[in-house]
Parts: sequence; structure tokens; C-alpha cells
Amino acid sequence: MSLAPRRRPTLSRLVLSLSLTLGIASPVLSQEAARPTLAAPANAAETALRDLYTREWEWRQAEFVREKVDGRWQSSGRMPSVTPEAWARRADYWKRTLAALDAIPLDQLGREERINAAVFRTSLEADEAGARWRTYEAPFNSDSFFWGGINPRQPYQTEADWRRFISRLGDVPRYFDEQIANMEAGLARGWSVPRATLDGRDKTLEPYVQTGDANPLLATFDRIPASIPENVRTRLREEGRRVVQAQTIPAYARLLTFIRGEYLPRTRTTIAASDLPDGRAFYRTQILEYVTRDMSAREIHDFGLAEVARITAEMEQVKRRAGFEGDLPAFIDYLRTDPKFYAKTPRELLGEASLIAKKIDGQLQYVVGTLPRYRFTILPVADDIAPIYTSGRGGLDACFFNTYDLPSRPLYNLPALVLHECAPGHSFQAALALEAPARPDFRQQTYFSGYGEGWGLYTEWLGTRMGIYETPYEEFGRLTFEMWRAARLVIDTGLHEYGWTRDQAIDYLASHTALAKHDVVTEVDRYISWPGQALSYYIGYRTILDLRAEAERELGDRFDQRPFHDTILNLGSVPLPVLEEEVRRFIAAQKASAPTR
Repeated sequence: MSLAPRRRPTLSRLVLSLSLTLGIASPVLSQEAARPTLAAPANAAETALRDLYTREWEWRQAEFVREKVDGRWQSSGRMPSVTPEAWARRADYWKRTLAALDAIPLDQLGREERINAAVFRTSLEADEAGARWRTYEAPFNSDSFFWGGINPRQPYQTEADWRRFISRLGDVPRYFDEQIANMEAGLARGWSVPRATLDGRDKTLEPYVQTGDANPLLATFDRIPASIPENVRTRLREEGRRVVQAQTIPAYARLLTFIRGEYLPRTRTTIAASDLPDGRAFYRTQILEYVTRDMSAREIHDFGLAEVARITAEMEQVKRRAGFEGDLPAFIDYLRTDPKFYAKTPRELLGEASLIAKKIDGQLQYVVGTLPRYRFTILPVADDIAPIYTSGRGGLDACFFNTYDLPSRPLYNLPALVLHECAPGHSFQAALALEAPARPDFRQQTYFSGYGEGWGLYTEWLGTRMGIYETPYEEFGRLTFEMWRAARLVIDTGLHEYGWTRDQAIDYLASHTALAKHDVVTEVDRYISWPGQALSYYIGYRTILDLRAEAERELGDRFDQRPFHDTILNLGSVPLPVLEEEVRRFIAAQKASAPTR
């Protein structure tokens, strides 16, 4: 799953996206000068569309207090407003913008602008729906928290960045107070995060209420790089620590008191999206947002059941190749309990992930035609969130691997995890986006889970063609990850549409994968508290895999996976129907260019 510093801030989880981007330190690298310029509009329809999405983008940056620094949009010196009035204003603006988009004759647009229009519409519809449903009244889930991404994961590199950070820290009290008011409103109408998914989540606040150097925010100011002059470092450290002590720590303390004393005791005891006010209709909008195609819960559930059966048969074959004589549940228990499959130290796990990443580097030239200049690093998940975090996340600047509870982090899963999170998955994909073909600013910042997570899961399968899986156990780890995502189709719809219990979902995932029990519980709680998002991975993956099969069938021995992958990656994040249309255009062009005999 992507760490998502580039994610489109969909309204159903905009607060989460904002909290994540706030904590990402931007590189000094500027892409602005290298980026090609857009071609001039070809006619009045293209001019109208470009004016519309340009105005919306500029309005959005002002609305969410972002500014452009070295060619990249990032958070400014304030936190965004999250009041109901602000969200109502945004909902009204997006509704009016959709109406204006409806008035533009799409048949008069060229190919690129038709893609822009489809991306723009899909984004706006999700944003407007999220604001209309008032999802900001439940502004976190079991996995991600608006209070957890404020501290940078890596130190800022310029004085200006540090001063913006200090200014944001001073704005935290107002921002948290608005979030608390929203959560109060959600509780009053029965719109909250399910209580069953929140055990221990309050503990992620505890480090930030400490007044000593163990507070991560205070410790951050000891990491100002030496590239900043010493006298400036001293001033920044003193000013930052003063703001944290006087303003930020008390705000975290008030939030912790509210979460423990008010929110947790009053959150809903139900778990399904269908149990929310008008919840079945809400779940339908979540499916559409994350799958970006018109699919019913029943269609998804049945597809998931069929895929679970298919992958189970493949798992049986791999088990036999491993020479294991027992049944599949016994093999899974063996993988979960034998110490040889687990790292003894965090450094060993991170070292193994790094070795796999370098092995992948040697194969990338055979996978894609364009390699990005930007590089990621490998880091552990931060201690304050590691106990309730997933196994890994990948973003532009870093791939994070969870080293908490090492007996829950099997090494046989690492090859698939590195492929997905690092390269040619999320970090690689994000780096290519910096060097993307000319496209509007809003396209650079748009993220659809079906596309992005679908690509990530596809790269796990691609590892079978790259020679990354060396043992039957690693291949079983890959199948476990594929099964994990297929099972999500069954579990997510089961939970939110068909009345499954939390225990039923946990048992289903545990019995069909070799995931550690810790991960199983963490994942199921994420599906409960984030309806629909888990559906995007497998639907996107199968879309790409089916398109590859179609290309291989149509092109025969002329099929080359490098331009096929370049076509997908050069598009940037798009809805799945757009992806299908553009890949089929590529296939047709390849066929047309075939030499005649």
C-alpha cells in the first residue's frame, strides 16, 4: 500500500491525505524547468476545459493552503480549515464546477484533453460526494490519523521549510479544535469510526504529549541538517521547541483527553458502512470512488470468491514444490511458526529488503523503457505508529518497512512487498511522475487507488518474470499477497453489504493466507474503518493483467513489455476505463505498425 504523498486528496479521506503530506520533507530537486509545456488548446471547447480545471486547481491550492516550492506543491505555514462551513463551501464549488464541465462538448476535445476531462470529472465527483456525506466528521481510521503525519519523516533541508513547519506547529491547536468539533458532530448523528477497530489507536498520541526530549516533535529539531548554518540552526531549534512546548503539546494533550474520555466511549458499536445513516447508498459511492467503474457489491463479492478458489489451487501446487507433505493449513502454520522464516533484528529485515531492492534494480532495464532519475531510500516505520501499521508503505522519498514485532514479519513475503512498495511499484511510479509528459498540474497530483494500487499488485506478479522469487516459500509469499487482495473483495463487501462480523472476516483472511495473525487483525480493522478502499487493489491488478494478456494475444511474438509498461506509467493516475481505452489504443497502434509480408 502506498504511503501516498502524491495521492489525490479525495474528500472521503482528504484529512488523512493532508496529514500524510504534511509530514513529507520535500527534496531540493526542482522539476519545473525540465517539465515540457502544454500545447495550446485546439478549439473553444479545449480552452473552456483548460480554464475550468486550471481555476479549480488554483482555488484548491488556496483552499488547502499549499504553495509551490522548487516546482512541487507542498504545505504552507498554516494547516487547512476543516470547519463545516469550509467543507460546505468546497462542496458547493465542486458541484458548480461539475455543472460547468457538463456544458463542455466532449466530442470536440482532442485525445489528451478527453483524458484530462475524464480524470477531472472522476476526481470532482468523489470530492463532492465526500463533502456531501460529511465524511470529515470521522477524520481518521484504524490505519491513518490526522494527528500522526505532522512530524516530518525525514528532516527538511532548507531554512524556509523549517520555518513553514514551525508555523504549522503553531496552528495545530486551531486545527485540532476544528477536528474535535467535527467528531462531536459525527457522534451526534451516528457517524463515527467503529469502536471495534480503535483499540490502542489512542496510544499513537502519547509520545506527543511528553514535555521532554522523547517527544518526537522536540526531537525533530535536533535533526536540522548541518548544511544550514549553525547560528540559523540554533535559532530554528530554539523557536521550534518553544512553539512545541507552548502550543503543540497542549493541543495534543487536549485531543488525547477527548479521544479517550469522549470519542472512544461513544463511537458506534456497529461495523458496517450500511449501518451508517443511509449507509448502503454511501457504500455504493465508496465502491465507485475506489474502483472507478460501475460494479455492484454482489459482482465484486462473487468475483472475489472465484479468485480465492483459483489462487488456493495455485498455493497447493507451490506447497508440493516445497516438498511439504501436510495439508495447506498445516503448511501455513509451518510458515507462520518456523523461526528460519523471520529476521532476528530490525537491521536484518531492512538489510534483506535493501538487497531485494538492488536485485530488482538490475532487472528494471528489461521491464520499462524509461528509468527515473529520482531515488528512494529504505527506512523503518516510525516507532509511534508501528504497532498498528501495515508491513510496508512506499512513497516518492522512501520505502518504509515495519520492524515492530519481528515474528509477524516473515521474510518470504519481502520480495513481493519490495516490488509493490519500492520498484517497480509505488516509489518508482512516483519518481516517474516527476518526469512525466506535459500535463496539467492537477494531473500531477491526482491519484486513483485502482490505478496506483493495481499497478503495485501487478508488479508483484511481474516479479515472476523478473526472477525475483528464488524459493517456493517466496513464491508462496507472493501468492499469499495475491490471495490477501482477492480475499479483500470478499471481506470488504461481506462486512459492509452482507452483514459479516469482525471475527468472521478475521477467520476468513487468516485461513486463506500465510499472513501473520497480527497483520490479519490490523488489515481487517482497516477494511472495517475504510469502506471500499480495499477493493481497488485487485480490480486494478486484474484490469492491467487482462490488458497484458490481450496485448500478448493481439501482438504475438511482437509483444514487448517495455513499451506496454511505459504506456501505463506515462498516463499517470487515471480511472480504470481510461486506462483500458489508452492501452487498447497502444495495441492497435502496434498492430498497425507491423511490417506487411
